[in-house]
Parts: sequence; C-alpha cells; structure tokens
Amino acid sequence: MTTIRVVLVDDHAIVRTGLRAVLGTAPEIDVVGEASGGREAVALLERLAADVVVMDLSMSEGDGITATRAITGRAGEGAPRVLVLTMHAEEAYLEAVLEAGASGYLVKSTADRELVDAVRTVARGDVFVHPSAARVLAKGARRREEHATDRARFERLTDRERAVMQLIAEGYTAPEIGEQLTISPKTVDTYKQRINDKLGLTHRADYVKLALKLGLLQTPL
Repeated sequence: MTTIRVVLVDDHAIVRTGLRAVLGTAPEIDVVGEASGGREAVALLERLAADVVVMDLSMSEGDGITATRAITGRAGEGAPRVLVLTMHAEEAYLEAVLEAGASGYLVKSTADRELVDAVRTVARGDVFVHPSAARVLAKGARRREEHATDRARFERLTDRERAVMQLIAEGYTAPEIGEQLTISPKTVDTYKQRINDKLGLTHRADYVKLALKLGLLQTPL
C-alpha cells in the first residue's frame, strides 16, 4: 500500500486536530506536517515532501489561493496536489480555486464524510469536486466560451470600426464621433451599420454590454 503524505493548513489548531483524526481512519494516509497559514505552508513544503496539501481558504497569515498558486506553480510535476477545504460556498470560490491550480474543493461541513475519499482522489491525479459543483464549472465554461466568441467577433472589425464602436458605447453622438475621428456624421453612420451587420448589434445598450464584456469600458454608463 502506497503511503499518501499529507500536510494540513488551517489557522485553527482545533480544526487541524479534527482533520488529523478523520484522516487517521485511513491506514495509507500519513499526516506529515501542519501549518497555520499560507506563507508558513509554502515555507514548510520547501523542506518537507508531501503528496497532498489540505488547504484552508481564508487565513490571516497568507490566504489559501495565493499559497495554492505558489505551491502548484513552482515545483513542476513534483508539486504536491492541493485540496482546498473551506466554509465558503462553491459558487463564489470554485473557479478561482481551480484556476489557482488546486486539484479539489471540499466544503468543511462535509469533511467528516468525504475528506478521506477526496485526499485519495487528488493523490492519484484526479480532480475532486462535490457533485453540485458540476453546474458551477459548466456555467464558467460557457462564460469563457462566450467571451472567446465575443472577442473573435470584435477582432473582425477594422481599427476604425473598433474606434467607432467604443465611442458609441461611451455615449458619443454621430456628430461628436465624427469630430473626434475627423469624418462626417454620415460616414459614422456607415461605420455603425457595418458594425451592426458584423456583430449583430441593434441598440446602444448592445454596444455598452459588449464593450463591458470585452473590458473596453471601466464602468457602466
């Protein structure tokens, strides 16, 4: 039986004691170290070999996401896998946790029942998330796909069409845009029609919405 070496990271000693007790029920899991914060965990793992890090998300001495990014990003294939254990709702944190490099996400309220399975899962190279998290991941994937599609559509515009689109989104009228770009209002209308045809836009609100999604505007107008 291959031993799974685990490091526990939580700023509450009583929580670490409880996690150690739960993991102690699995003969192949060995808790080899503990840390009370993200920065301490990163330093500990520089001198201690581990397979899985069970990481709290919110800690006063270095947050879990920053520590996860540091742990998974610097050691290549030899980096331990990180299982984030937190009180926070999946909907608010799941994507950020996985983007930071974590291999799993477990809510503390279910740790007594699922922690051992979660550690085993990430130790063998799989991703562990609660079944309800599938909806969150699917929603995030759709959002990223939509953003990529919007960006591709925007890239099809000419430089002048992009300039006109942004100025429309910012609330300028055709005469004002013409003055800024040194073209006639009629030419502005021509560019606007081309933009509408290429992007499927109709109203200024559509321009504002797309510009916000693409990061062209800092604040809603």
